[in-house]
Amino acid sequence: MKVGLFIPCFMNELYPHVCVSTLKILKDLNIDVEYPLEQTCCGQPMANSGCSKDVKTLAQNFVNTFKQYDYIVAPTGSCVTMVKEQYGDFFENDSSYNKVKTSIYEICEFLHDVVKVKKFNTTFPHKVGLHNSCHAHRVLKLGTPSELNIPFNSKLENLLNSIEGIELVELKRKDECCGFGGTFCVTEEAISTAMGKDRVNDHINSGAEVMTGVDMSCLMHMEGLINRENKPIKIMHITEILAGGQLS
Repeated sequence: MKVGLFIPCFMNELYPHVCVSTLKILKDLNIDVEYPLEQTCCGQPMANSGCSKDVKTLAQNFVNTFKQYDYIVAPTGSCVTMVKEQYGDFFENDSSYNKVKTSIYEICEFLHDVVKVKKFNTTFPHKVGLHNSCHAHRVLKLGTPSELNIPFNSKLENLLNSIEGIELVELKRKDECCGFGGTFCVTEEAISTAMGKDRVNDHINSGAEVMTGVDMSCLMHMEGLINRENKPIKIMHITEILAGGQLS
């Protein structure tokens, strides 16, 4: 297979080490992966703000850039959801978009469902709290939302539990929103902050040393709250842990 690596724009600028961890995981699995330089923002911030003309331009560029690959893999649930769920209005029965829509995966989804990784040859001897971000959890179905009242399963927990020494803590509200919501954290700052503090405190009260998840946007939001109040917990994107990174 040939994989096209899509990196969210803000991660490219602010969290390059997470992007490198994503690439390392794929390379360690001997996957043929390329990073097309023509890629840009997926358009999610513009979509949240109602700028549909701008979104259309970015959507067309995305499809043209990635349509050649067997799979498109990204370290983000929200951007993958954007491509799968919100590009459709700009492409009417377009074969290239239909191919992209069915070929794009959040990296943990790709590792769990396509590559079917059973074990990572690394150790992480720490207590970890898993933040289930909304798009990944409820749209991509990386885990079972609690409100469905059906047997629970989590692709993320399955992957993390394959790492030696890790201990996943039990949260009181394991699938609650962190309050980031893209532009929501700007337009509704007070609510967003309160929701973020609730998530951080739930992890701390559960004994977690590290908060992890698949969306760096959510983790960035909570990392800001942690740093501002000097909370005793660290943030790591899930790819950093899977790639063998250690708590600093």
